[in-house]
Amino acid sequence: MQNKVESMLKPKFAQIKQHIIGKIKSTEWAEHSRIPSENELAEQFAVSRMTARRAVTELSEAGVLTRNQGIGTFVASFKSQSSLLEIRNIADEVKERGGMYSCNPVLLESINAIAPIAIALGVEVDSIVYHSVLVHLENENPLQVEERFVNPKFAPAYLQQNFELITPHEYLCQVAPLTEARHTVEAVSPNAEMCNWLALYNEEPCLQVIRRTWSANDIVSFTRLVSPGSKYRLGGHLTFKHKK
Repeated sequence: MQNKVESMLKPKFAQIKQHIIGKIKSTEWAEHSRIPSENELAEQFAVSRMTARRAVTELSEAGVLTRNQGIGTFVASFKSQSSLLEIRNIADEVKERGGMYSCNPVLLESINAIAPIAIALGVEVDSIVYHSVLVHLENENPLQVEERFVNPKFAPAYLQQNFELITPHEYLCQVAPLTEARHTVEAVSPNAEMCNWLALYNEEPCLQVIRRTWSANDIVSFTRLVSPGSKYRLGGHLTFKHKK
């Protein structure tokens, strides 16, 4: 009864989103199947088409739905999708898809930076840096391994954080707001340790993102993100303005 009351108190567009996600989760609407049009959703929920469009647009931006101009809107591939053009918090990505996010911290430690790490962070070789390895999960299934090296100068309390409650991305944005990021993307073959973290019983290609982030003119972190190719993808949308 309480859940029903809470649902009724939600804005109409949020109710429509919840309805769509529920249909997908129950498998009533399968991957790549066409969903009702905005007009049909507006009529079903007794709202304006603009309200229905907001719900569909937000789910499309979250990678839950895909739009095909002139044809309709469809349930997206069940691969999780992240934007290559912006840095987003993985917990937010999972929640926007209607999933349950959780995290398994594997390692939190201080280390002496070897040459490649020192160069990536812009610090002296053998200086102390923070090192973390986390496994991000969606609906209790491993989705991504995050290995991160952090310059303690910008996040002195990094190792004291509870990363089951806050992601490294969220924490670092609080203490050292990001101003720049550079990344490279490639396909890699996971080693035995990575297969164990990602629960890969049959070795498969993985998507690896190497990313460095800056706050002002200083490098804050150097990160390696690895996800199974069958579960994750990167996407983006660009709009170009042409001079008349």
